[in-house]
Amino acid sequence: MSYTWLVAGIFTAFAVLEFTMGRFLQREHSSGKDAVLEIVAILLIPLVIIPTTITVAGALTENLVPGSADAWSHWPAWLMFVVLLLGDDLTQYWWHRLSHSVPWLYGFHRAHHSGAYLSVRVVYRNSLLYYALMPGLWISAVLMHLGFGGVYAVYIVAKMTVIISAHSSVRWDQPLLKQRYLRPIMWVVLRVISTPTTHAAHHGKHAADGVTHYKGNYGNFLFFWDVLFRTAKISDEVPDEYGLEACEPASWFEELIWPGARKDR
Repeated sequence: MSYTWLVAGIFTAFAVLEFTMGRFLQREHSSGKDAVLEIVAILLIPLVIIPTTITVAGALTENLVPGSADAWSHWPAWLMFVVLLLGDDLTQYWWHRLSHSVPWLYGFHRAHHSGAYLSVRVVYRNSLLYYALMPGLWISAVLMHLGFGGVYAVYIVAKMTVIISAHSSVRWDQPLLKQRYLRPIMWVVLRVISTPTTHAAHHGKHAADGVTHYKGNYGNFLFFWDVLFRTAKISDEVPDEYGLEACEPASWFEELIWPGARKDR
């Protein structure tokens, strides 16, 4: 899967950029627990959990429907891309949204929000089960088995570029938002894909600050899902603080391996 190395390169490029700007280590806001969570998640989720899911889903599909490999490979590329948006990104929107609405599901996701900062460091920061159970990942794996592999490579690189940039402490959209002549274009961009500004609102700590919106802005690749389902909050500002509000502390083992959330968000 050559696209894995391309995604790793994009992740590394943003990490290096954050580091050169003094925004990667987050010494004032991070702890040893944060380092453990992020190192283990970055190593296991993209290198073990995701490839294993793809392999298992493909094998199960072939077992259930013998000869199904590449059965849909004749589909036009644009249609494959649209199906991936619906089967992967839209279902991930709902998986993410449910994770903020159902207390036991939030246990799988709370690690992503327990850090008091935004950085590429938190891109994969989730419980291992959050990814292992993600419906969109299983659907994508089945579609790859059916012949979507080439288009999926393009799709996932585009999606992960957006996701990585949206979590980065390098807010590329802020300078563009300040340019009057770019405002019409940025008005569209903010409503189509996730950006650092709209996603920062989702990671804010205090709902009462007027910017934070952790009960919305769930979109991963497309922010359009939030606009469509009325969970969007769009502002030029970003929260002053990030992290969990009204949640009791949990150990790295609870957050990474087994749900430890005591209260819902």
